[in-house]
Amino acid sequence: MRGMIQIYGFIGFLKLLFMKLNTLLFFSKSRLIRYPIIIRGKKNIDLGINLTTGVGCRIEAFSKKNKKVIKFGENVQINDYVHITAMNNVSIGDNVLMASKIYISDCSHGFYEGGENDSNPDLIPIKREYKISSVIIEDNVWLGEFVSILPGVKIGKGSIIGANSVVTKDIPSKSIAVGSPAKVIKQFNEGTKKWEKI
Repeated sequence: MRGMIQIYGFIGFLKLLFMKLNTLLFFSKSRLIRYPIIIRGKKNIDLGINLTTGVGCRIEAFSKKNKKVIKFGENVQINDYVHITAMNNVSIGDNVLMASKIYISDCSHGFYEGGENDSNPDLIPIKREYKISSVIIEDNVWLGEFVSILPGVKIGKGSIIGANSVVTKDIPSKSIAVGSPAKVIKQFNEGTKKWEKI
C-alpha cells in the first residue's frame, strides 16, 4: 500500500481505491475501470476478462441485431481517452495494449472508394449511408499513441502500430507499421529472432 501511495499520492490512491471498488461492483470480470468512462450499448459489449481502462474512454455499440458487436479478450489494457465504436464487429484479442487517444471503428459516414456506391458530397455527412466492415485486432498487439484504425482492417498477432498512424489496410502478424496510411517497415524473423527492415 505504501508503494501505491508513493506512485499515485494519497488523494490519487484514494481515487484508485474508489475506482477499484466500483469495478468490483459494476464490472466484476474487469481488472480496473477508471472514471469517467462512457459506455453506450453495454448489452452489446463483451468487456472480456481483466480489462483495464484509462480515464475518459468512450466505448459505443450500436447493434441493430441485439448481438455483441464489441468483444475484448483477456488482459486487455486501454489507456486514457480511447474511443471504440462498432455497428457490426470490433474484436480485440488477448493481451492487447493500447496507448492513449486511440480511435477504432468498424463504421464510417459514407463510401469514398471511387465506386458506384460513393457518397455524394452534397448530402450532409450524418445522412450518408454507413460503410460498415469488421475490425479484428489479434492477440499481443500494441497500439501507440493517437493511432486510428478504420473499418475493414485486421491487425495480425504480435504486431505494433506506431504513434500517430492511420491503419487503412490489413497489417500482417509480427509486423511494425507506421505512418498515414500505415505501412509495414519491419517484420520479425523467426529464424534470426530479430526485427528486420522490409
